Amino acid sequence: MAKMSVKKGDTVKVICGKDKGVQGEVLAAYPQTQRVSVRGVAMVKKTLRPTQENPSGGIDERESTVHVSDVMLVCPHCDLPTRVGSRREGNKKIRVCKRCGKDID
Repeated sequence: MAKMSVKKGDTVKVICGKDKGVQGEVLAAYPQTQRVSVRGVAMVKKTLRPTQENPSGGIDERESTVHVSDVMLVCPHCDLPTRVGSRREGNKKIRVCKRCGKDID
């Protein structure tokens, strides 16, 4: 399984593409494909079939995924986009902000 520096619940900033500069929360992370779903980023329209709950069907707007290299983690301490380092404490791996040096987890 591939390693990623962002997890579900992290705040990230989009660094390239049509949504460049937008900050949002990671809704889901897909390590197998190296993609993340971010709230309010890469919105696509999806058509819905008529069902018993929604008899008329319709068009729904939802988030698509973006590649993990197109987003950068925002440090909760310094509030700036940063690269992520790591250090070990016993058997536990801890993510570290490369900008301010404080722990992210």
